[in-house]
Amino acid sequence: MQKTIAQLPEIKLVGITSRTNNTALLFEDHPSDGKIAATMQQYFQQGLMNKMQHRKNPGTTFCVYTNYESDFKGDYTYFIGEEVDTFDEQDEALERLLIPLQNYAKFTNRPGPMPDVCINMWQAIWQMDASDLGGERAYISDFEIYDARSADYNNAILDIYVGINK
Repeated sequence: MQKTIAQLPEIKLVGITSRTNNTALLFEDHPSDGKIAATMQQYFQQGLMNKMQHRKNPGTTFCVYTNYESDFKGDYTYFIGEEVDTFDEQDEALERLLIPLQNYAKFTNRPGPMPDVCINMWQAIWQMDASDLGGERAYISDFEIYDARSADYNNAILDIYVGINK
């Protein structure tokens, strides 16, 4: 897993959410029946991206972890959607999320099968301390980006951005 440090400007996203935690994800009898999987399924099966206006990069999906109760062990909001240029003229059924300007530790994986590559990356990140990350975790918004590099489910590459305080 390759790491770089980056600062990203404010990001406007439109999509849908659910509330969950990592304990539920790790210990569910059927993870595919969990809240994140159900939210992703709803997003893609209903073609919600096609209801968005002013899409910045059509086909690039953001999966965001935000509104943390505490840290990665507490509840958080899971958001899936796309970046937009403006919140104007958006479908009222879709939620809006504004990620503020923030510093990140950006991780990129080697090609591998989904969801294993994503799960393995997060498990490694959860073990990292501030010196490994490049700063203390901010717990504002962390996210995964799925673009053309992740289209091959067996050889997916994704980026995970972990918000840090520098």
